[in-house]
This record gives sequence, C-alpha cells and structure tokens, in this order.
Amino acid sequence: MATIYDCSDNAGLLTGMRLARTAIGRGELVVLPTDTVYGVAADAFDPVAVQRLLDAKGRTRQAPPPVLVPGVPTLDALAEEVHDDVRALVDRFWPGGLTVIVPARSSLHWDLGETGGTVALRMPSNGIALELLAETGPLAVSSANLSGEPAAMTAADAERMLGDSVAVYLDGGEAGADYGAVPGTGSTIVDATALGREGGEVVVVREGVVPADEVFATLADARADRDDVRAADGPAASEPSASQAPGSDPAPPADAPASDPPASDAPASDPPDGPA
Repeated sequence: MATIYDCSDNAGLLTGMRLARTAIGRGELVVLPTDTVYGVAADAFDPVAVQRLLDAKGRTRQAPPPVLVPGVPTLDALAEEVHDDVRALVDRFWPGGLTVIVPARSSLHWDLGETGGTVALRMPSNGIALELLAETGPLAVSSANLSGEPAAMTAADAERMLGDSVAVYLDGGEAGADYGAVPGTGSTIVDATALGREGGEVVVVREGVVPADEVFATLADARADRDDVRAADGPAASEPSASQAPGSDPAPPADAPASDPPASDAPASDPPDGPA
C-alpha cells in the first residue's frame, strides 16, 4: 500500500521528495499538490509511464495529459515556437493557474497520446511541485482523480480514488487555497496554436481559476504596448493599419508640406476533468 508523506513535516518532506524522485525515475506515478488541485504525475519522456497514468485515471490516448514545467526556459525548450502573445500570458500568469497549448517541438522524443502535434504547458505556483519539477524535469500531470470524478483537493482524496496505482503521495495540505474559485476548479486552458497563422487568435478552451476576461485584457495590453514600440520606432517599423492595403505606400504626416509628396519607394512592413 502506498504511503502518504506529510510535507508540512521536515522529515516527511525530505523522505517523500526522495522517494518521489526515485519513483519518477522508475516510471512510476506520484501524486503531488499544485496550486489548483492535486495532480498525478509521470515522467513526460517515458511513454510507458504516461500510459500508466492514463490507465490509472481510466482515460484513453485521446485525452493526453498536460505537462508541468519548472520555468519559462522549459517552455522554450518544449515549444516549436513561442509567440509574443504567449510570452505576455506566461509573464502575467506563471507561476499560476494558466495552461497554454502550443505547437510541440517536432524534435522531441515523447509520446503523450493523440496530441495532434501540440502540448499543454503550465508552471504551477506550489513550492512542493516546483521543487520536484526542478529535480525531475517536465512531468506529465493530470488531475489526481478517476475520470469523471471530482478533482482531488487533498492527498487523502487522491489516495481513495487512485490507491496502489500510485507509488508515492505527497501531502501538501488542501489545494486551491490561493484562488477564490469554487474548490476543485482547475487551471484555465487557452489554445495558442493558431497564433502562427494569419488572423489566428488565442481561444479559451476551459475557464478555470484565471478569469477569461483577465486573459483577454492581458493580450490587449501586450498588443497595445507592442504597437507603441513600433510607433516609437517610426513608420518604417510599424505594421500597416487596417485601412491601409498591404503593400501600399503609407500616408504622409499630417503636417508635411504640401509640396512634399510621399516617397514612392517607401517599403511596406511587415480540456472538465484534465489538467491540474
């Protein structure tokens, strides 16, 4: 029978973390607290361990787990590209309750399930989770409950549902206390995979502990700041306005002398039960 380690006690924390690292290295599962709900974790680069996670929850490969990361540098390592809008979101909400779906780096050797070439990433705001991630690297983590059951808010909740399918349980007290959301509310999930395409936008897949209006307000502020920078750099660095046809010459300044025509060669410029 798996043991629950009380991480509020120094001895329990040291023993639990040591055994959790060992379990992850052996391809076993670990339950850990996050800032939203409890999660069940496996080595993201061990396909057998990831399948063990899916089996423990009663999920299929069509519901791949997200990946928790220890910091923004890991986002750059795992994503094929990181759009400026994604950087604005993680600057604002990481560590915290926002999961971002991005194109996965094509060179990665992993198998999280049927991902369609994407990966859902989050940096949690929980000291125990971050300490473990710093030592193990990225972990595939889904909410620590049977599929269809309420999310686990304590290690004991998770143990009642997952039992001996998990090698180590780390007890960090009740999860979700840092948010004013209803207990059991997971992270907010946004899909940023369309940003690399013309006209592509961020889509809120699931609204969780981070309100959707805060996501969109952050994006609007970041885009306004980028527009201000381009404006300060001068017309050659600015993007064409919506009223200006691509490739057309920019209009002259309002105070330009009437005898000075605009230069003719001015260039135009350029998933409910799921993530913890």
